[in-house]
Amino acid sequence: MHPFLKKLLDGENVEWKPLGEVAEIRKGEQLNKEFLTQTTTKTMGYPAYNGGITFSGFTNKFNYPENTIIISQGGASAGFVNFVDTKFWANAHCYVVLPNTGQAANKYIYYFLKSKQVELMQKQHGAGIPALRASEIINLPIPIPAPNNPEKSLAIQNEIVRMLDTFTKLISELTRELGLRKKQYQYYRDKLLDFKNATDFPFLQKLLNGAQVEWKPLGEIGEIIRGNGLQKKDFTETGVPAIHYGQIYTFYGLSTETTQSFVSEELAKKLSKVNCGDVVITNTSENLEDVGKALVYLGEKQAVTGGHASIFKPSSEIIGKYFAYYTQTAIFFDEKRKYAKGTKVIDISARDLAKIIIPIPPIETQNQIVDILDKFDALTHSLTEGLPKEIELRKKQYAYYRDLLLNFPKEESSRK
Repeated sequence: MHPFLKKLLDGENVEWKPLGEVAEIRKGEQLNKEFLTQTTTKTMGYPAYNGGITFSGFTNKFNYPENTIIISQGGASAGFVNFVDTKFWANAHCYVVLPNTGQAANKYIYYFLKSKQVELMQKQHGAGIPALRASEIINLPIPIPAPNNPEKSLAIQNEIVRMLDTFTKLISELTRELGLRKKQYQYYRDKLLDFKNATDFPFLQKLLNGAQVEWKPLGEIGEIIRGNGLQKKDFTETGVPAIHYGQIYTFYGLSTETTQSFVSEELAKKLSKVNCGDVVITNTSENLEDVGKALVYLGEKQAVTGGHASIFKPSSEIIGKYFAYYTQTAIFFDEKRKYAKGTKVIDISARDLAKIIIPIPPIETQNQIVDILDKFDALTHSLTEGLPKEIELRKKQYAYYRDLLLNFPKEESSRK
């Protein structure tokens, strides 16, 4: 047993009991779709949980109070554990866990169940829509410290809860801070790249220092090459670096020095080449937001890309990263909307991409803008620095202490 746990128990035994002995497991009640709205109103203000990781809508009544544990009963998320801190409606595909507060603390059970979430999700059954049997929850063994001394038992449980709450609160605060910083980043990015309204933003005027901004079609400030071929089945473990268009909006950020995928040298000869400094742009997606998304390739080794993507090879007038940042702005979004075609699948051809007008300030100004936005990007998106790294570290720390604090002995008593 870990020394910290031994000190916390202070000589008390631990008894593992079926969860059903210290808590009641109920199933939610059916709520028809006509009683749900997707937005909250004065009369429809209670979230309704029907399995899933989050609520499925809002309704005008609740059947459980705040601070209640729920577990998804059906669907791909069956076994997912949640803690609802507002009054809510538990629907039919949702289990509700109600502790016997004389034996087990509510949040203690929640943290224990959260530590068993992967195990619960692996117990899904059914060939069609997966589901979790109530018996898997009822019979799940849970450690109860000092079982013969309820007051001491709850004190130990609550101390564990206090410590884990500290971590979850810190993660919530960091996540909130990250959200604010992302909004700040988006604000300054759009301001720094809105040259038509530069007079409204003195900092941009200072960067320009009286210099003129030209406006040119993308096709006049670089070469645009449409990709060809390349399917996911073509990927290999090693070989020539390859960028699949779908990875640009699911995996990569603004730029990358390495690729997630590779293809054989034989196939690479047939595909469009991507050199360091080139920008790969998506031509196709299921939504407008992901069409025209740009990735700057900064790898030393030549890469390749395939269909549904275009390669922009910048001329000396424009920096690839500057252009990639510009594609993230609301101004660019409005421009690409003019050329988007399709309903279920949205497409912008390489020919139409070439028509989009891009502001071209002096290279020195472009570099200054990129430097500023790189700092914001690192703070809000980088997993090696900034807030995302801090959040990831705190999550790992929380998981470590959660598992440590709930890793009670099963066979031996804590006195041994």
